[in-house]
Amino acid sequence: MDPLLTGLIGVILLFVLLAAGVHIGFSLMISGFIGLSIILGDFEPAIKMTVTAFYHRITSPVLVTLPLFVLMGYLASGGGISRNIYNSLSLWFGRFKSGLGIATVFACTAFGTVCGSSLVTAAVFTKICAPEMRRCGYEKKLAYAICASAGAIGMLIPPSILAVVYGILSGESIGKILMAGVAPGLLLTIGFSLAIVIIGMIKPSSIKAVARPSVAWSERIKSLKDWWSVVIVSIVIFGGLYGGVFSPSEASAVAAFLLLIIYLFIAIVGKEGGEKKSELMGIFSETAVTSAMVFLVLGSATVFSNFITMAGLTKKLLNLIMGSQLSPFVIVLIIILFILILGCFLDSTSILCITIPVFNPIIKAIGIDPIWYATVIILSVEIGLITPPFGMNVFAAKGAAEPDVNMEDIFGGVIPFFIVMMLVLILLLAVPQISLFFPRFVE
Repeated sequence: MDPLLTGLIGVILLFVLLAAGVHIGFSLMISGFIGLSIILGDFEPAIKMTVTAFYHRITSPVLVTLPLFVLMGYLASGGGISRNIYNSLSLWFGRFKSGLGIATVFACTAFGTVCGSSLVTAAVFTKICAPEMRRCGYEKKLAYAICASAGAIGMLIPPSILAVVYGILSGESIGKILMAGVAPGLLLTIGFSLAIVIIGMIKPSSIKAVARPSVAWSERIKSLKDWWSVVIVSIVIFGGLYGGVFSPSEASAVAAFLLLIIYLFIAIVGKEGGEKKSELMGIFSETAVTSAMVFLVLGSATVFSNFITMAGLTKKLLNLIMGSQLSPFVIVLIIILFILILGCFLDSTSILCITIPVFNPIIKAIGIDPIWYATVIILSVEIGLITPPFGMNVFAAKGAAEPDVNMEDIFGGVIPFFIVMMLVLILLLAVPQISLFFPRFVE
């Protein structure tokens, strides 16, 4: 069979398996292995190539960053850092009509500096913030939409699991990709905050009352002490990466160790030793399970990537695009549109695993800056986290929500935040230097 035809059949098989509900890791593995078997003409060389590709991918030293970032997220959540941040910010912003919503957005951003997962951030702050916002007069769909949408900031502000996955699959500098997400993440923070204010002005019934009475300045200033853990970890991550002191792997190891010490310190001070010890075992277990799942996806993506390359699909697509006379900018727009469509049906890691092997060689060939492109793609993938029917952040928020909240409520509430994310994406496309300023200082 013609390798190109085999490649097309393999891609179709992948989407059929995904539509049937097969896990993305197994879907990539099955499609890649069957395709390699057909191209090579025998199962034995296909098995050897599959095992070799899988082994070399998951034993890469760079991958140590990923479970450490996952561990950081669970430790930060279990250590009460998220609640402390929110309580502090609510004292500063709570007296304003839209203050609690803004406090939630800023808390998600701050939590993103110690947690690299959008899903964890969305779920944690849904439990903490949404009930308080509802108690203070926020419409339920707005309260939960804020938590689901602001959770996406966690994948842009370092540490970011998605940036690590992108760097591993593409071969680009993980440190530069991490730092490239800082400015877009801050733009989302500002954009979401403005959106909440505008919603309160246009539709007063969505935020019916002032969230909290004013508090003394001394109490606000006193609350800043609760930020000490975030400040320490942020200095380690940003200072290490920005100053060239640490590689991403080293920064993640030091930051995870610091969070473990902070977690144990909080357990001792709070006299919750036995409870925290049991919880810590659960954190390690969850970290292992989550990391193993991502490792499976990355290894399987490598197998599928080898199949796509051997089938000649990438080369054929590159020749087709180069012969179309389309400008590089238009090509990027087409890729973004494709990713936004995939975001309606797949999770973020799956989208990267499917698209990077196909599109990244094309991006390199047409001379697009790979770090800017990486940031644009990660933001595009993040938009998919709040789009129906399978917005993963919405599912995470629903899982942590009160019983009277349904999926339609949250999807209906995220529309203004979806618009903000699209505007930030357009701004990144128009002004690439927004995402390229910080990475140029990273070795």
